[in-house]
Amino acid sequence: MTTSDAQTGKYATVNGLRMYYEIHGTGSPLVLIHGGGSTLHTTFGRIIPYLAKTHRVIGVELQAHGHSGDRDAPESFQQDADDVAALLKHLNIAKADIFGFSNGGQTAMEIGMRHPTLVNKLIVASAFYKKDGAPAGFWEGIVHAKFSDMPQVYKDEFLKINNNPAALMNMFTKDSQRMQTFKDWKAEDLQKIKAPVLVLIGDHDLPTPEHAVEMYRLFEKGHLAILPGSHGSYMGEIMTSNPNLEILQYFVAVLNEFLG
Repeated sequence: MTTSDAQTGKYATVNGLRMYYEIHGTGSPLVLIHGGGSTLHTTFGRIIPYLAKTHRVIGVELQAHGHSGDRDAPESFQQDADDVAALLKHLNIAKADIFGFSNGGQTAMEIGMRHPTLVNKLIVASAFYKKDGAPAGFWEGIVHAKFSDMPQVYKDEFLKINNNPAALMNMFTKDSQRMQTFKDWKAEDLQKIKAPVLVLIGDHDLPTPEHAVEMYRLFEKGHLAILPGSHGSYMGEIMTSNPNLEILQYFVAVLNEFLG
């Protein structure tokens, strides 16, 4: 556990899972949900200081990821949604803004469907709702996913937190299985979400701009932002080796404008 974790990190038992979370800043609650294979800080570490200036940021780590424990069950976006909802109830938070990146975006949509009373506004960043939202090559890679394909920086960051190679392999396996069994949501599933939703991607992202446009039109109160950059580079996700500070600040401004 790093020094910052020791100061801000806490655990709650939710649905039988020992779940890790951090709280930064004050203001209206904003929940951060990381991507697959990631941790809170590999996804959001560079923007938490900005977001915490205006929000009570609640960053989580999902089942089998980072500091959090695991359960004898596969990962699913539905279960992740229920875990985040249970954590908010544990924290006595009746309603929050939810920001999910990549696979966290799919979890955010599930929260909007399964726990609508908990949601103020949703931010779905670099995510898709059906398979054809990502290039065919992505799915070919998922079918043949190998541990050696996992970016080394994700492996390194996991092992800094939990120096257990078996736990790292377990996370990789469960993440891979979740995507290998991915099933499209239906248009009517997204149309059930009545909260305002900001669909946000980079112009060279994994989901295509065309898919982002299609997805945002399905939400009753949909908003769309397409920023310069690749998968998460617009917010300094850890795979971005040299993030553009101006783009990061612009991204935060777009979020704050949407969240009001």
